Amino acid sequence: MRLKEKYQKQIVPKMKEKFGYKNGMEVPRIIKATINVGVGRNSKDHKYVDEVVKSIIQISGQKPVQTKAKKSIASFKLRQGTITGVMATLRGRRMYDFLEKLVNISFPRVRDFRGISASQVDRTGNLTVGFKENIVFPEISQDEVENIHGLEISVTTNAKTREEGLELLKLIGFPFKEEEKKG
Repeated sequence: MRLKEKYQKQIVPKMKEKFGYKNGMEVPRIIKATINVGVGRNSKDHKYVDEVVKSIIQISGQKPVQTKAKKSIASFKLRQGTITGVMATLRGRRMYDFLEKLVNISFPRVRDFRGISASQVDRTGNLTVGFKENIVFPEISQDEVENIHGLEISVTTNAKTREEGLELLKLIGFPFKEEEKKG
């Protein structure tokens, strides 16, 4: 079952029951997923930046935006206008396809993965997860990649509280680890 269909047929009724929503439109939903890579000290290496752009295109299916420094900071050896990162924002169908792939394929491929900590969900129900390697995504072939880079994925919801966002993400299928009870 596709993720959007699962959201409408299974997740909305469960959320309405748990949080007492009267209308299906009140149920929190995912607004966007953002893939972000900071290029850091490799910002002057155009070959590296192009490789990062290529890998994000393969992962997300759309052309990313290059983020630039807004102002110069001498202690970071950063000049205004220097490329600092590469970012793609996914919405709609592409977002649902990407999240489905993330939950079902990419997380299981991460070495020594024990689940996402619930503390990675912020107070408005958004989740940010970092990956040390871009090769956990099925589109990236380990043989073709020269430089393995990390990336960050932010899943933005319109939940009003942390509990609502956490419950939505759990129902979608994000693998949260069970918190150990102290005592």
